[in-house]
Amino acid sequence: MNDIHTIALAQLNQSRNERVMKKANATMMKYINLNNVREVMQQIETATKPQLALLTNLSVVTINALIQELCDGGELFQDKVVPSNGGRPAQAYRYNYNFKLALVLYIKEMKGQELISATVMNLENKVVLKEERILPAFDKQHMLQLIARFIKEYPSIDMIGIGIPGQAVDGDITVSSHEELIHSHLIREIESEFQLNVLVENDVNAAISGYCTQHADMKERSVAGIYFPNRYPPGMGMMLNGQMIRGKNGMFGEIKYLPYSPDWHRDMSKDDFVVNVCHILQTINAVVAPHQIVIYQERVEREELDLAWKQYGKDHPMPSLPEIVHQDSFQHDFDAGLRGMVLQALKSGILSEAL
Repeated sequence: MNDIHTIALAQLNQSRNERVMKKANATMMKYINLNNVREVMQQIETATKPQLALLTNLSVVTINALIQELCDGGELFQDKVVPSNGGRPAQAYRYNYNFKLALVLYIKEMKGQELISATVMNLENKVVLKEERILPAFDKQHMLQLIARFIKEYPSIDMIGIGIPGQAVDGDITVSSHEELIHSHLIREIESEFQLNVLVENDVNAAISGYCTQHADMKERSVAGIYFPNRYPPGMGMMLNGQMIRGKNGMFGEIKYLPYSPDWHRDMSKDDFVVNVCHILQTINAVVAPHQIVIYQERVEREELDLAWKQYGKDHPMPSLPEIVHQDSFQHDFDAGLRGMVLQALKSGILSEAL
């Protein structure tokens, strides 16, 4: 090939690459602009085109095209016509918070039986439907049937969030205080059966996340949460500067594996329970020295536990002591945390679809 042909081919390739890059840049810019409009509309719910142009720093021409695309996809819909000061009335648009829904499931102990709770929530974190059912024992097939029924009733469900008393690695529940969940392949079967993204979160992680979300002053501090169920081993979660500590394979906080741990499944006197709690508090304080330790338990009165911990501190001096906080409702913090995590994942999924 002579030099002229080589130069011509190089120019042709350069021109082609420039066209490809220009198209890619235009696609990326559209993606950014579309998500900009999405995020603004999710926050303010209703707006006219001129208002959106002002809030997003985009031209009205660009806003026209983006709104049309979002309306065609069902994410926005036309709202009322808004009168203007002396000008033409403007069409307002409303964000459709039911555009995508999430199904949030969790399993918990209730009076010695298993309770399955199912909540359908929208992009505004509002509950569309909630249902609870007690089973004598864990039944995987029942859970699959429950999910199928909700998805049939609410086809807009785009994500499933599951809170479990344990940890899942690559979709396999490897550790759980509920032995029937271990290696049950529940998560994999849900993903395979319904072809939806499944977010799995440890119950104590979700609870301490929910607690910190509701206590903004804890955002820049270290907060550990310990849950003592009535007939299962305890679990721990921890937030550090607003971030969840997870450890390898998410195994941070599996305190039932601490040395000399008792058999948490057997009946335990109140005195033995208090001593074991103090041992755990000392261990956590010695290793991570959190600002706060949040305790969820119903076995003894909080005053009794506080008094025992105070005496324990005298007998076992420590250079610093955490603030001990007793939370009455594990379920409240757990619900807030799990729903917050699922909502964030649901919104992120919508934003990524635009690319």
